[in-house]
Amino acid sequence: MAARSESAQPARVYQQIADAIENAILSGELNPGDHLPSERELVERYGVSRPTIREALRVLESNHLVKSRLGDRRGPIVLSASSHLLQKSLTRLTAGEVVGLASLLQFRMIIESAAVLLAASNRSESDLVELERANARMRAGIDLGYAEFSAADLDFHRTVARTCSNPLLEFSGEAVRESVLRLTQQRITDSGDSRAQMLLSVRHHEDLLEAIRNKNGPLASWLLRDGLYWYYVDYVDPADLPSLRGLADEVRPRE
Repeated sequence: MAARSESAQPARVYQQIADAIENAILSGELNPGDHLPSERELVERYGVSRPTIREALRVLESNHLVKSRLGDRRGPIVLSASSHLLQKSLTRLTAGEVVGLASLLQFRMIIESAAVLLAASNRSESDLVELERANARMRAGIDLGYAEFSAADLDFHRTVARTCSNPLLEFSGEAVRESVLRLTQQRITDSGDSRAQMLLSVRHHEDLLEAIRNKNGPLASWLLRDGLYWYYVDYVDPADLPSLRGLADEVRPRE
């Protein structure tokens, strides 16, 4: 983390410091669980004021790269890699209507069908236990409400993504799931058949779990795409349905 002078572009020096610390994290000079130097040490190292350092740390925290802990006199702790920055980009694209629900669902079908294909090959017995627990919570969530149901659903897909052992698929899947949820959650909650939707999803996840248990990757991949299509079919513009159905495929692989 090379020191910089506050006299150079003072209005942007906090960003330069944030970039320097971010580069140290990305290069492995700083690892998850490490602490940054204290605020006083950073002031001395970079030759800047405390407000400048605090603004740099605010930028790093907003990007989920570090986190300050109340009462901890040490510097902020470096966080593990996450999907936050990708999620932030997708949020901007959907907010500006550059990317709509159909495009997000297409992306999710592609990303998650690849992840579940790998997960079916890589899964362990402990992974199956986690998936079974998430599916049981989904079933219980039908009576508890959509928020509980949705949280269990996300846990199921996070376990699949983690099991696929590909960080790019894991982070991309996490980001696109959050974006789809943000666009559809209220509409699903307000719909008169949200219970029917949740029951449909539970049955789909039970079939998906069975395919993963049997290490049938092609079937699991198809079930993922087909399930997403039918779960969201009523929330997508009819003009976009053929392209989604094309991704879902028409022929079910063998059991």
